[in-house]
Amino acid sequence: MAGPDYDTEIKQLRATMKTIGQVLDLDAMRAEIADLGEQVAAPDLWDDQENATRVTGRLSLLQNELERYTEIASRIDDVEVMVELGQEENDADTLADAERELGKLQKAVESLEIRTLLSGEYDAREALVTIRSGAGGVDAADFAEMLMRMYTRWAEHHKYSVEVFDTSYAEEAGLKSATFAIHAPYAYGTLSVEAGTHRLVRISPFDNQGRRQTSFAAVEVVPVLEQTDEIEIPDEEIRVDVYRSGGPGGQSVNTTDSAVRLTHIPTGVVVSCQNEKSQLQNKASAMVVLKAKLLALKKAEEKAELDEIRGDVAASWGDQMRNYVLNPYQIVKDLRTGHETGNPQAVFDGELDDFLEAGIRWRAGADKAAAV
Repeated sequence: MAGPDYDTEIKQLRATMKTIGQVLDLDAMRAEIADLGEQVAAPDLWDDQENATRVTGRLSLLQNELERYTEIASRIDDVEVMVELGQEENDADTLADAERELGKLQKAVESLEIRTLLSGEYDAREALVTIRSGAGGVDAADFAEMLMRMYTRWAEHHKYSVEVFDTSYAEEAGLKSATFAIHAPYAYGTLSVEAGTHRLVRISPFDNQGRRQTSFAAVEVVPVLEQTDEIEIPDEEIRVDVYRSGGPGGQSVNTTDSAVRLTHIPTGVVVSCQNEKSQLQNKASAMVVLKAKLLALKKAEEKAELDEIRGDVAASWGDQMRNYVLNPYQIVKDLRTGHETGNPQAVFDGELDDFLEAGIRWRAGADKAAAV
């Protein structure tokens, strides 16, 4: 059996990296880093906190991207040297190490290539995710909680922080809805492909007759606003309701009416927050979520693509984008991309990267086809 063609694999990796470098425009990136570095060094930078936050955030993002690119390029150089040494000395162990490293590099380059597909206006933003239980009763509420855990575990795997704004618990088990932010560069561009209806098929743990049940949950993903975004909401367009925070089983989190619900009267968009201790903190957090959703709504209306951007779906039969089947067989399959795995437990434990990458590639292909 012939061994791997190291030279061809390395040449392919270099060719892909060259294309990625052209898309990222490394020279322009370095020039912008230098310019931002000068701005950061200015003694009066923090006189304007809004601008300082924008400048330092942009600088950190570009530095991380350039470092990631150069690190992978350096690893390709190193593995090429490793292959040459292994072949010269006929060292099987060194060649085996090189083969393993090439496999890792292939994944790293594919992941970096995905980054070049995230070029939408808000793709670089952090993400606000809302999950709502749909058809299926208590099973749907339990499924919504499973999805929330899935996304938070995915974030943990990547060392991204998660900030929970609101959790509305169902009476028997699970969640009616939950809203949380994932704080990471390109979180919105990456997770926006998750928007839509998710469908679960399993033997219901809540059915005393052990019957198979189908349940649904809807996922909505919008970008987190930055201070430079202009979304002004007149006070008279917002209705503010306060209520007592509630936890699982209806138990109160505290004894004060600290939870806040905001309703944007012109659009009917409703958001709530109950995870902070004070009413003022909850109102401020709820306003962050409301503005993000209104920005997404505004952008969607401009493009006449409301359903695609907000993932505003019925969460029922006929419109699901991914199936999670636990019985009579086990499979998770994305109905748009065709990507699937026979290990649902790994997916629910946060191993989502392959589905996300497939979704991003599918979306890029759909956008390209639509532009023709």
